[in-house]
Amino acid sequence: MSEGEVFHEKQRLELCAIHALNNVLQERVFTKETADDICKRLAPQCVMNPHRSVLGTGNYDVNVIMAALQSRGLAAVWWDKRRSVQNLCLDKIQGFILNVPSRVSLGIVSLPLRRRHWLAVREVNGQFYNLDSKLKGPACIGRETELRSFLTEQLSQDIAEMLLVVQKEVDDDGTWLKPDDTRK
Repeated sequence: MSEGEVFHEKQRLELCAIHALNNVLQERVFTKETADDICKRLAPQCVMNPHRSVLGTGNYDVNVIMAALQSRGLAAVWWDKRRSVQNLCLDKIQGFILNVPSRVSLGIVSLPLRRRHWLAVREVNGQFYNLDSKLKGPACIGRETELRSFLTEQLSQDIAEMLLVVQKEVDDDGTWLKPDDTRK
């Protein structure tokens, strides 16, 4: 599969969480409407929903991502970045969703502000891809060694976080972690 055949949604509004979900799943499953419905289910009594932007432009939080994945029989496992990514059992992980700092720009002008941004990483036909919706297209990371280097670099940023996207059974039995690392 070439980079042109790898599913990749591009950034629109503040919908990076939706794009990260669809990119990690490699198909358009979630929309702004389905994410807004999840927000309403998570906080049915709230006029100002705490799980998304008050402007209605997206900016969904981790709870929306987790609920969306659960609706597909998947789980999001928070990765303790104090651990080495060498401890990941990659064949049990469907993909990764990272929350990283991102520059704010107005047109071509980059502002000295940083916001949080969701992006996906996924293996397709033996190659791992950075499926960041802010990129023009999928960026090939390479194989397992390059992936581990990429993840280590991303997680070295102070406020970066990572979710492992796994089947529910993999979450339940903890097989996303190599057996020699027993600190779950």
